Amino acid sequence: MTPRIAAPFKAAPEAYKAMAALEAAIKASGLEHSLIELVKMRASQINGCAYCIHMHSTDARKAGETEMRLYMLNAWRESTLYTPRERAALAWTESLTLVAATGAPDSDYDLVKAEFSEAEQVNLTMLIGAINAWNRLAIGFRMAHPKEGGRVAA
Repeated sequence: MTPRIAAPFKAAPEAYKAMAALEAAIKASGLEHSLIELVKMRASQINGCAYCIHMHSTDARKAGETEMRLYMLNAWRESTLYTPRERAALAWTESLTLVAATGAPDSDYDLVKAEFSEAEQVNLTMLIGAINAWNRLAIGFRMAHPKEGGRVAA
C-alpha cells in the first residue's frame, strides 16, 4: 500500500492541532482510559482502519487491557467480558459509526443514558466522532501501520 500523502499532519498542521486539542479534551473528560481505547478499537474495526487498530490495540495493551478482551471485541454482544457501561458505549459506538444505517436508535441511546451522565454522553459522542474522523484520514490517505517483526508478546 502506497501512502497518498506522506505526512498529512505536516500538510495541514492547524487541522491536526484542532484534532489534537479535541483528543486532549476527551482524555481529560473523566472517561476511563480503557473505555476510550475500546471505543477507538471498535470504531476502527468497523471502518477497517488497520493503522488505528494497530495503534489502539498497542495503546490498550500498554495500559493493561487483556488480550482476550481485545480478541473478543468484534463479538462483544456475545461476550461476558464487558461491563454494562462498556456495553452501552460499544452499542453507541456502533450506532454512530454506522449512523446512515442505524439512525442512532433510541434503544442504544437508552443504554448510554442509563450508564453515563449528560456530560459523559457528550464526551463519548465526541470521542466516537473523533475516531471516525481519524479513521477517514488514515484510510483516505493510505497511512500504513508500523511493521512488526515476527510474533510479539503482549
